[in-house]
Amino acid sequence: MKRASILVAALLAAALTGCSGMQAGGGWTTLIDGDKGLENFTPVGDANWRAQDGAIVADHKDSKPSAFLMTKESYGDYELRAEFWVSHDANSGIYMRCANGAAPTDTTCYEANIFDERPDPSYGTGAITNFVKVTEINRAGGQWNVFDIVAKGGHMSVKLNGKQTAVFDDATKMKSGPLGLQYAQGVVKFRKLQIRPL
Repeated sequence: MKRASILVAALLAAALTGCSGMQAGGGWTTLIDGDKGLENFTPVGDANWRAQDGAIVADHKDSKPSAFLMTKESYGDYELRAEFWVSHDANSGIYMRCANGAAPTDTTCYEANIFDERPDPSYGTGAITNFVKVTEINRAGGQWNVFDIVAKGGHMSVKLNGKQTAVFDDATKMKSGPLGLQYAQGVVKFRKLQIRPL
């Protein structure tokens, strides 16, 4: 009997692993957990995204424009939590509510920017590119960071390591769509990505 119970538990675990995302409790779905989760995304562009050293990593590519990991699912209203590490020279971001997941841009998605050395720092790390500037320079390079993002109706907010960096109260241009993890330069690592519908 004990052997049958173990077999049933193993089959259930395998079935849950095959689902899109990993259920984390409290309504949260985990899309990236350490070096697990690449199956929840579709690559767009030519970055070398891979599972390595407990994270999903990209560190070089030969040509522009930006490349992405785009979620296979679309999302409208949600809370999002992301743990990431970038090099000081990295250009990355989290793209949200993308109108076209096959060709994301910072004008057809909302982007929580990660770009410490952006030539125009007003839309640097913590900004919502093209929509909300940061009021002070934020640095993410060389350390693990946490983005907490809320998108609900026309309201969108971004916190970096617990500090509010951007609030947008007319986010109705794009109402839903896939999420994208951007790679443009430097070293980019994501070790946790969780989402909870609102």
